[in-house]
Amino acid sequence: MERPPPLNAIKAFEVAARAGSFTLAATELGVSSAAVSQQVRNLETWFGKQLFVRSGNRIALTDAGHAIYPQTARALGDIAAIGRRMLEGGLRTRLVVSVPFSLAELWLAPRLAVLLDAFPQMAIDVRVEDDPIDVVRQNIDLRISYGDYHYPALRMVRLVHDDVLPVCAPDFWQRYGDGASSLAEVHESLFIHTNWGPNYASHPTWADWFAASGDNRSPDPSHGRRVGLSSLAIASARLGLGIALGQRVMARADLEAGRLIALSSVSVRLGQPYCAFMLPAKAERADVAGLVELLGRTAP
Repeated sequence: MERPPPLNAIKAFEVAARAGSFTLAATELGVSSAAVSQQVRNLETWFGKQLFVRSGNRIALTDAGHAIYPQTARALGDIAAIGRRMLEGGLRTRLVVSVPFSLAELWLAPRLAVLLDAFPQMAIDVRVEDDPIDVVRQNIDLRISYGDYHYPALRMVRLVHDDVLPVCAPDFWQRYGDGASSLAEVHESLFIHTNWGPNYASHPTWADWFAASGDNRSPDPSHGRRVGLSSLAIASARLGLGIALGQRVMARADLEAGRLIALSSVSVRLGQPYCAFMLPAKAERADVAGLVELLGRTAP
């Protein structure tokens, strides 16, 4: 048998590469940053190649580091999966899905209901959390994220590239908008603005939508309603609190039921697609593959 590289050094390298820091890796592993650095140096000696460029407290993968990182992450994930199967007696009946807050209720839940029709004995654990997460350490079967760049070592499937369009409750438009010939005439206080937070800059704004519709209007968020989730923007519009730029896949059920109406056919595409990430060892499981297929549809 060929001599394998030292497992502790492989683990230190994988955590440091994922965390982007020896200090953060040390916190996760419960050791000192010096110990992590030494383990990485041991691995570099074993390979005869430099795996990180070090600049003060910052580290970045070299070309050699990039070349081996995906394989090391997959190998450690497979080892962790073997351990779990042994501890569980070889049985796995629970599907663990991790999803951002905005997708949980309006997008994921209806699709899980369809999945349970096909797998009625399945237990599902839905974890609502923001990126980044540790898929291996947290025992996640499937992570759903906005953007295709979060987890380069995992298998990735693009699910849907959504768009937004203006929506509101029918009675709201009757009260406040019937006299307007277009949204350009609607008062600024009636717009709902979605603020995704400091980590995101690619979500379309009302200024983007008006530009797409041929208007240079840019409603001031300080004069309207502001919410922190796409799903909350749709819920606010449904409750008659204003006009939202609703994501189509989230608003579809309310539009079809008449709880919301679309005020224009003009839409603006989101900057990034929604993607599913999973360990390669889990990608072929029937429950994981079934959910990925359902999530790739435009409707459950």
